[in-house]
Amino acid sequence: MTLKAFVTLLIGLTTITACANTTAPRLAQAASETPQPAAAAARQELSPQILYQFLLGEIAGQRGELTLASEAFLDLAMKTRDPRIAQRATEVAIFARKPANALKAGQIWLERDPDSPKARQTYVSLLINSGRLKDARPHIEWLLKHGGRSVGEVFLQLPATLLRHQDKPAVLALMSELAASFPSVPEASYALAQVAWHAGQSERAMQAADEALRLKPGWEDVALFKGQILQRKGDDLVVGYWQDFLAQHPDAREVRLALARQYARMSRFPESRAQFETLRGQGQGKPDILVSLGLLAMQMNDMDAAEGYLKEALASDEVDRDQVRMYLGQLGEARHRYEEALNWYRSVQDGRNLFDAGLKAAVVLGKLGRVDEGRALLAGLAADTDADRVQIIQAEAQMLREARDYKQVYEVLSRGLEAMPEAPELLYDRAMAAEKLDRLDVLEQDLRLLIRLKPDHAHAYNALGYTLADRTDRVAEAIGLLEKALKLAPEDPFILDSMGWALFKAGRVNEAVDYLKRAFTLRPDPEIAAHLGEALWVRGDREEARRIWQGSLREHPDNESLRETLGRLQP
Repeated sequence: MTLKAFVTLLIGLTTITACANTTAPRLAQAASETPQPAAAAARQELSPQILYQFLLGEIAGQRGELTLASEAFLDLAMKTRDPRIAQRATEVAIFARKPANALKAGQIWLERDPDSPKARQTYVSLLINSGRLKDARPHIEWLLKHGGRSVGEVFLQLPATLLRHQDKPAVLALMSELAASFPSVPEASYALAQVAWHAGQSERAMQAADEALRLKPGWEDVALFKGQILQRKGDDLVVGYWQDFLAQHPDAREVRLALARQYARMSRFPESRAQFETLRGQGQGKPDILVSLGLLAMQMNDMDAAEGYLKEALASDEVDRDQVRMYLGQLGEARHRYEEALNWYRSVQDGRNLFDAGLKAAVVLGKLGRVDEGRALLAGLAADTDADRVQIIQAEAQMLREARDYKQVYEVLSRGLEAMPEAPELLYDRAMAAEKLDRLDVLEQDLRLLIRLKPDHAHAYNALGYTLADRTDRVAEAIGLLEKALKLAPEDPFILDSMGWALFKAGRVNEAVDYLKRAFTLRPDPEIAAHLGEALWVRGDREEARRIWQGSLREHPDNESLRETLGRLQP
């Protein structure tokens, strides 16, 4: 009920009192937006005192004095026992986070309007939040029989309410008994599956989910939930289940979308792309599908197709066009079409993307050799937070790095660290710049500080370990650092490469080859190819080494690490 409604009521009451001395209008007549209760509960006549207290509560709420508002409405509800006032008192108490007040008001509301499903639903929720699961049960049973909606709808809403209770086994026991009373209702089995899952009973959850699907074949929500259960047992099980489900229900859009995303998470990009293409062919060519196809095509190095998908998405009114322009800019960079990339970044018009586009455009200007122009662009960007300022410094450093001006890179990052001495990103970047200038003392100092600040920073351990192995004789110490990095990120290809290279430097060539092969399988990067080829060469597997080098050179003909390794080992 709004303040405006009560001001109108006050004016009306004054006029009526002055002119006719009639009985004051009832609260419901003055504020028609309040729903009429179903029960014929006694309605409290409006008096000036009631009106004053109601207004007091409303004005307190408007001013943000929620405790005062809650107390005023609860007092009024207890005095009048009017269901409409009790409803308002309950709502205000919930908003004010006064659970005891809400429970008292909710009880009055339900007592005075016992046939109201809304009153009972609210009271059930309040009981659950108060830990009174047993007291909530008869009200849940009433809702299942008299709630004015289908039993299935009630069951679909129950898990969200019940799972707020801390005793998950007790919730599971209650839901099991409730569901047993409705064995032919698929929603009951689905609700049981969700509660069992949250209680840590995965097998029970799976059985209930299967029962829901037996009662209602093709139910996508349950198929998606079953995939969540299977996820803990392995990605391949999820994929296999959703493939089987789609074979029986090929129009299940949400499951197909989930499968496409699962493939992408597993880096199985061709399969992911095929699923998105199927969605598109089924008339689901929505912009988000096109954008996903564009990004997958970029991952697969199919740049022409990526451009087609993204430009088609850009023509839609239902897409974040600035985000698509950002992707097109990144695509231009990947194709070394820097002027094209620059134009896309400059076409971004709004919001957060505008700041990010400025950063990207500056880096591209560096690649084009227009460093002064790029620096001027960065100087004009509005930085609202320290995080923004860090990104601007990083972009300037990257722009200078593209121009191979490593001394300036180091100086820019050092100035940034004077202002923000514990910025993790700047510490890491300056360490990498210091390596280029042979300032290994600064590299170690910055990385050890970063490790102290962020003990879970896997790449700080990796960078320090790799440098010590590659540039010093402290190989045993390097291996210890890299072991820590691998515990934090066991499948990171660059950390696996670093460990392989450290083991190679330690003379443990067979172990080195194992690590380097794993790294190269995960990411066929040219520097990993250089390391793997050298380890194979030293081990005597020279044909395999040549094959890896030549294959990587075809993809990356200008890579310095590959060329240096080949020049040293195959003069």
